[in-house]
This record gives sequence, C-alpha cells and structure tokens, in this order.
Amino acid sequence: MFELPEEMGLIAVAVRQTQGKGRGGNVWLSPVGCALSTLHISIPLHSNLGQRIPFIQHLVSLAVVEAVRSIPGYEDIDLRVKWPNDIYYSDLMKLGGVLVNSTLIETTFHILIGFGFNVSNSNPTICINDLIAQFNREEGTELKPLGADCLIARTVTVLERLVEVFQEKGPNGVLPQYYKYWVHRHQFRLLSVRELLTEFSPSSGKQVRLRDEDGPLAWIVGIDDYGYLQVHQEGKGVESVHPDGNSFDMLRNLIVPKH
Repeated sequence: MFELPEEMGLIAVAVRQTQGKGRGGNVWLSPVGCALSTLHISIPLHSNLGQRIPFIQHLVSLAVVEAVRSIPGYEDIDLRVKWPNDIYYSDLMKLGGVLVNSTLIETTFHILIGFGFNVSNSNPTICINDLIAQFNREEGTELKPLGADCLIARTVTVLERLVEVFQEKGPNGVLPQYYKYWVHRHQFRLLSVRELLTEFSPSSGKQVRLRDEDGPLAWIVGIDDYGYLQVHQEGKGVESVHPDGNSFDMLRNLIVPKH
C-alpha cells in the first residue's frame, strides 16, 4: 500500500473469513453472506481528520448504516451505530463491526479499515436481509434483498463523502448524522463543554454504571471532538471514555475497563 500513487485507492474483498480479527484479540469467523473488506485510505496528519484519527471508526460505522438507510424505501430499516465500532439491529443485536489500524509515515496516516457486516447470512446473529423481510411483513412492502457487493460499494462511496465533510467542517459536520442513527438514541443538541456542565439533563442520555454493577451511576452524553464517549456523573461533570481502555457492555449497561 505504501507504493500506491496518492490518488489511487485499494480495497480487498473476501467472500468469507476464517481468521478475522476483532478488538482486544477477538477472533471472528464470517460465513458466506457477509460483506467483508479491508480498505486503505491516506489521511494527512495536519488535517481535521488527521488530528482526530479515532473518528474514522465512527465514520465507517455510520457509512455502513447510511449505505442501507439512504436507499429510497429502506430508510426505516432499523440499523444503528454503537460506540465505538459496532453496527446493530436496533439496540438488540450486533450484525457488524469495524477495526481500524493506522501507520504514520512522515506527515501521512496510512489507514487500514477492516469492516464486516451480515447481509444474507441469518447466523450467527441476524442479517440485513432478515431485517428487510421482517419490515416487509410488518409494513406490507416489497423491498428487495440487498447484496454484499452492492453494500460494500455503497459503504465506500458514503465513507468518501463523510471524510470530505469531516475534513471541511470537523466533527460538527458529521455528528448530527451520527446521532440520528446512534443506538443510545435520544434527542441530541451539539453543546460546548460549558453548556454540557450547566444544561445537561439526565433524561437526555442512557443511564449506565461505571466500572462494575455497584459502581456510580452516569449518563451517556455524546461523542467529544476526538471521538471518545462522553459520560456525565452527577457532581463530577462530563468525562471522556477512551475506546482503547474501556468498553460499553450493552447487556449490563456498564462502562467497564477492558482486560
């Protein structure tokens, strides 16, 4: 990838994978029916995104969801993004994820983005075409199943647009769209840190416990300017939680240290 001309992109697409990698050393087995690819992009260090590299995983997760929900008729298929790097069906079940590796050479980040999501494979969890079939039954529609190749292409196209917007406008250019599909869905308004401290209401975010099941209560506020999760603990203000040291346990409503 280091030999490529700057204007040339590179993507590797797999039909299935037997030794896929996840965060924290997790291993993924992905059967036929998944959309699986690794994309190479170059980001200048001295750019909006180059100064906020953790945001890339959020842009990719958003691109996957938007690739489906931007198709006319498919806007209400309930795909969502979950911090920091998952694609979910509502807040119920994971059907995809993103893993980003970066290498800085001189003043350029070389980013390898691995992403995979279930399109036509009902196992091991659920897939996008299952959601489409369910939507057709409930709404009386006749939406057609989607293909993995089509959705990979759409994801890359959407991602290219999101990167351009981020480079031009920074986080505020993409966060409203991200919150629209956020799994912790509530009405969000972009606030400064001062406004968060003075105007934040516990009812505006999902309640979680910190560290363990008996830990202090906190509320998820949003995403900060560097892509980290913001939580509000009563009496202590707003703090950012780094994805490389913490994870959000959807099933137990915990923010816990990763071991």
